[in-house]
Amino acid sequence: MPCRVAICDDDKNQLNSLQSVIEKWGRISGSSCEVSVFPSAEAFLFAYEEDKHWDILLLDVEMEGMSGMGLARRVRQDNLRAEIIFVTSHFEFVSEGYEVDALHYLTKPVPEDKLMEVLDKAGERLAAEPPSQVITCEGETVKLYERDILYVESFRHYISIHTKDREYKIKENISAFEERLRGGFFRIHRSYLVNLKYVIRICRTAVTVEGGEELPLARGRYDQVNRAFIQEN
Repeated sequence: MPCRVAICDDDKNQLNSLQSVIEKWGRISGSSCEVSVFPSAEAFLFAYEEDKHWDILLLDVEMEGMSGMGLARRVRQDNLRAEIIFVTSHFEFVSEGYEVDALHYLTKPVPEDKLMEVLDKAGERLAAEPPSQVITCEGETVKLYERDILYVESFRHYISIHTKDREYKIKENISAFEERLRGGFFRIHRSYLVNLKYVIRICRTAVTVEGGEELPLARGRYDQVNRAFIQEN
């Protein structure tokens, strides 16, 4: 799958310059890069609502309308993995970058060698990407990181994947989905699969996850889930 890069800047010359360097980086590093450019934060968000699969974002901090920082905050609401690189003329915004886990700040005009160096770092971090599952929900393809799943609920031929922010209903067997997961999950009931890192309480008949929701615990699985929880944490 190609590395998807978005550049968001209201300076056309800057857009073209950054795009040229990123494409050159892709050729040199052997990374398959798909680069898209956007003249405003609003233009990017319009595309983002349709497809949230972006790997690297280069954002101009100061743009008319929504700023790059505002855009980064919006993206971080549901995309924890994208590497964010800010481009700016001023450094007073650096402290705000910690809020959105920014990879780096680059000052204009951006030196090619420095951008190459930062892109290498972004590539390394992306290569160490945590386990994820790609699902199709309501006509939208979503990359879902396993660490974001609280629990999975089964009913008939469908499962509902619950995260802190959203519920995804897809047509799949819970046992088949369980086999795809890398670890850290426990089948507490024939219809429930829970992410052990979000478990906050275990009793004889139920397991409580973050947010306070109680999930049924099948008879005979109390000791097993306790052992699994201790090993995981």
